[in-house]
Amino acid sequence: MNFFKHLSTVRRHRRAVRKLCFKAGLVRQGLTHDLSKYSRAEFWPGVKYFQGYRSPQAKEREVLGYSAAWLHHKGRNKHHFEYWTDFADGKKVYVDMPPGYFAEMVCDRIAASKIYLKDKYTDGSPLEYFETKTDIKGMNPDTAERLRYYLTLLKDEGEEAMFKKLKAYVKAAKKKK
Repeated sequence: MNFFKHLSTVRRHRRAVRKLCFKAGLVRQGLTHDLSKYSRAEFWPGVKYFQGYRSPQAKEREVLGYSAAWLHHKGRNKHHFEYWTDFADGKKVYVDMPPGYFAEMVCDRIAASKIYLKDKYTDGSPLEYFETKTDIKGMNPDTAERLRYYLTLLKDEGEEAMFKKLKAYVKAAKKKK
């Protein structure tokens, strides 16, 4: 039974991210978001540790002490800030996320909050998750501040106003190229 429940959750999440990415002007990223979740390395642990109210990776971490599915996922999906960690001169370097991947991360966080919180979701939920459950020590400070800005904008002014500014941010960055 967990097979179909997990599959349904992945599909609903991808559909929600796709709709939000389209609002941000990210058509290709909306269409290809999280395809690695269908890989053997991510899908089967998702089935095994499925709970329905949070990511199966959280349960996998409780059982194993780490999540192999997450390690696979973050290494293949540039919309996760953890992807943008490098090493130079023996030190970790936290790279500022490019605008397109940053915007996809915003969409991903909103969609995940909607999927897992269901009717308890508010426009403040993604900001609350960011403030209480994100290890920003592992995030580039500029990326963290920008994420806080957009999630606060979502909370204070709503989805339409936030996406208007996020789309403008992405569009301005594309013009600079």
